[in-house]
Amino acid sequence: MIILILNCGSSSIKYQLTDMPEGNVLAKGIAERIGLDEPFIRHKIPGREEIGIACEVKDHRGGITEILNLLTDPVKGALKGHDEIDAIGHRVVHGGEDFCGSVPITQDVIEALERNVMLAPLHNPPNLQGIYAMKELLPDVPQVGVFDTAFHQTMPRESYLYALPYRLYEQFRIRKYGFHGTSHRYVSHRACELLGLDPKHTRVITCHLGNGSSLTAVHNGRSVDTSMGLTPNEGLIMGTRCGDVDAGALLFIAEAENLDMQQMNTLINKQSGLAGISGVSSDMRELRKAAGQGNERAGLALDMFHYRIRKYIGAYAAVMGGLDVLVFTGGIGENDDLAREAICENMDFLGLVIDKNLNKGLRSREQVISTPDSSVKAIVVPTDEEKMIARDTFRIVSLQENEQ
Repeated sequence: MIILILNCGSSSIKYQLTDMPEGNVLAKGIAERIGLDEPFIRHKIPGREEIGIACEVKDHRGGITEILNLLTDPVKGALKGHDEIDAIGHRVVHGGEDFCGSVPITQDVIEALERNVMLAPLHNPPNLQGIYAMKELLPDVPQVGVFDTAFHQTMPRESYLYALPYRLYEQFRIRKYGFHGTSHRYVSHRACELLGLDPKHTRVITCHLGNGSSLTAVHNGRSVDTSMGLTPNEGLIMGTRCGDVDAGALLFIAEAENLDMQQMNTLINKQSGLAGISGVSSDMRELRKAAGQGNERAGLALDMFHYRIRKYIGAYAAVMGGLDVLVFTGGIGENDDLAREAICENMDFLGLVIDKNLNKGLRSREQVISTPDSSVKAIVVPTDEEKMIARDTFRIVSLQENEQ
C-alpha cells in the first residue's frame, strides 16, 4: 500500500511517500513559502541527490498539485500515476476532545476539526486546507487524520484541568491538551522495544526537545501528563516561547507596557524563551558559542533551559511512582550531547548516571547513553512521526478494506 503523508503548515507542506507495510520511503520533501514570494520545493528520492524546484504556488491546493505532479514526473518522480496512491495520511495538530486516536476522515470528522479551529487557529486551518485539497484532487483515495493531541487524551482530569472556574471548561473546553503526541507515542514505544521492555509495564519520560519542546509522562503505555497545555506555550522554556510563567506577571506587563492581546501573544510566543533571555538567538548552537565566549546571558538561558527540564523530570517521576526509561528526541534531544549531559546531572538519586563516552558526540542515532549499572536507562531515539502516520493510515485503511 503506497501512502502519501502530508503535514501542512501555514506556508509549507511537508510530504513523504511510503510503501507499507515494509515502510520503504519512496520520496520525501517540502514545499515552502506557499502564498509568499519565490515559493519552491525541495524534493528527495532515496539514492539520488536532493533537488530544488522553483514553482508558482499561491495556496495549499496549488502546492499539493505541484507535489502530485512532481511525484509522477517521469524523471524526478517515484510513481507512474496518481492512481498508485492508495491512501493519504494527514498530520493534524488539534483534535480537541473529539479524537483519542487516529481516524478515517469523513465529513463528520471535517466538521469536528472546523469546530476545533478556535483551539489551534494557526495550525488547524492549514491542516484542513490539505484535507480539502486531497478530497478535491483525489476524491476516491481514503484519507486518515493523525492528531498531535490524541495520545494525551488518556490524561486523568486532575492532570488536564486548570484551576479556573469550571464553567470555562464546560463552555469553552479550556484545559491542557498537549502536543507532539505522535512523536511521544513513537519514541516511548521504540525505546521500550530497543530495551526489551513491555510498554504496558514501564514508566517512561519522553523529552521532545527542539525549538518547540515538551515532556510527557508515559505510564504503562499511556500519557498521564505532558508539559504543553491548551496551547504549545505552557511548560518548558523554548526557542522563543516563555513556557511556564505567573499569569499575574502577564497582566502586570500588559498594563505596564500598554500591550493589547495581539502584542502579548507576540511577546510570549515570539520574543521570549531562549531568545528573550539571552538577547542572542533561539538557536542552541549560537547560544553555546556565545556562552563559550563569556556571554553571561547566553549561559543563563542554557542553565534555565536545562533546569526547567530537570524539574519536570522530577515531577513526572513522582507522578508515576518512579522511572524506568528517560528518552531524548527532537533536534536538541537527538543532537546536543551537552544538553543531555546537563539535564541528567545529579540524577544518581533516581538511579540514572550518564556514560559520558557513549553520550559525547552522539547525533541522531538510537543509543543507550546511561551506564550499564543504572537502574534507569537513558536513551536517544530519533523521532519518526511520518512512520507513525504511515502505520496508523495503513492499519485503518486495511481494516476498512477488510470490512468491505
